Amino acid sequence: MPSVTPDPSTSETSDALVLGRRIRERRMELGMTLDHLAKSVDRAPSQLSAIENGKREPHLPLLRAIAAALGASLDELLSDEAPSERAALEIAVERAQRGPVFQALGLQPIRVSKTASDEVLKAILGLHQEVERVHRERAATPEEARRANTELRAEMRALNNYYPDLERVARELLERVGYTDGPVSQRTVSGIAEQLGFSLHYVSGMPHSTRSVIDRRNGRIYLSSTLPSRDARAPILRALAGIVCGHEEPKSYGDFLRQRVESNYLAGAVLLPERSTLRTLQEAKAARDISMEDLRDAYAVSYEMAAHRFTNLATSHLDLEVHFTKVHESGTLIKAYENDGVRFPSDALGNLEGAMICRNWTARTIFAQPDRFNPWYQYTDMASGGTYWCTSRVEKAKEGLYSVSAGVRFEDVKWFRGRDTPHRTASQCPDDRCCRMASPELTEKWRDLAWPEAATPTSLLAALPTGAFPGVDNHEVFAFLEAHERAATNIP
Repeated sequence: MPSVTPDPSTSETSDALVLGRRIRERRMELGMTLDHLAKSVDRAPSQLSAIENGKREPHLPLLRAIAAALGASLDELLSDEAPSERAALEIAVERAQRGPVFQALGLQPIRVSKTASDEVLKAILGLHQEVERVHRERAATPEEARRANTELRAEMRALNNYYPDLERVARELLERVGYTDGPVSQRTVSGIAEQLGFSLHYVSGMPHSTRSVIDRRNGRIYLSSTLPSRDARAPILRALAGIVCGHEEPKSYGDFLRQRVESNYLAGAVLLPERSTLRTLQEAKAARDISMEDLRDAYAVSYEMAAHRFTNLATSHLDLEVHFTKVHESGTLIKAYENDGVRFPSDALGNLEGAMICRNWTARTIFAQPDRFNPWYQYTDMASGGTYWCTSRVEKAKEGLYSVSAGVRFEDVKWFRGRDTPHRTASQCPDDRCCRMASPELTEKWRDLAWPEAATPTSLLAALPTGAFPGVDNHEVFAFLEAHERAATNIP
């Protein structure tokens, strides 16, 4: 059966429709005609008809008079539940016909009468929902992705990237399996899945585009048999997050992003429990020795998860404002968060994903370091104001290498390990002369003769800024061409 759940975006229309149906149903239960009710409240029958059809909302004095005439309370009439399943179906069809998608089709709306069968109304509603789905798919443009990213990041900044409801859910999940303290084991995570009614199945031949697949009918979670057991914890928890957070099929790119943020947050909140992790961080702060590596090792998680979890707790509990980046080796910004005032590169709409990070930032300079075992610490003097300190590591994924960085303003570095680093750079970005422009000589020589193809992961291209070669660093391209030409012509 097509869904008849009210659409929040049309709540006012929905309330009027529900109210009208409740008045009509009550009147008919009493065997009262519309004329009789109209006389009882001293109104014209046409007025009452408009109210019952959800085309007009009565003022409070009139609504009180109607309730008295029907022997009902105001609470009864104002209930947001449809009076019957049939009424819910009629309301859903009426609401669909009054929506922008139906009106854009230029079709004459049908009169939803008692003679229309349930099957006819369900068919109309199903067709309308399918048309809406097609419109949503067509609207899922890169611009929508940019807007959704920007709006969600603004919310995260306003909340200091800390979500108390998800912390509570994580705590309750751990309590259900008797967790007390320390790292969360694979067995504990399996126990959470079992408590929620799911068994784990490691299989070959997983769909290539999936991390996990949930079978809600049979209570199974499928994961790849090639997944190391230690790394299975996060995919399991992300899969379970969809269950405990009540995720449904996303209706927009914004829904998709929010679900992904909630799933990742919940996985981190379970694997690095708030109470235990906070104690670890508070002890480290007292010793002026906060370290992402120690957090990673203490809870046997990835460096990225440790750094991201640090951002969840840093401001709300440690009084530290921070920033976080994940940057592809091409220089493309993949993820970013800040509430410490650092200025990330962005497009005109404020979107960050797909922008190119300054090559003088820690997130870029780390790729040139031969030592990949020890963390890389660096101070960067920003043209936009202030000096920032960062700690960064390189991690490998199927799309290539990524740097994961966490940082703070200069005045807060006293709490961190690595504050004595001698490494320091200056960034003049967004001035292109800082790092994006090749020398005037190389630019003049190669500008009209270079034709590169971006190797940036295709999954990022939807969020990349427009341009002749999105994701391509002209500085590197021109230098590459120059070096190879010199080698070919034996020019030193």
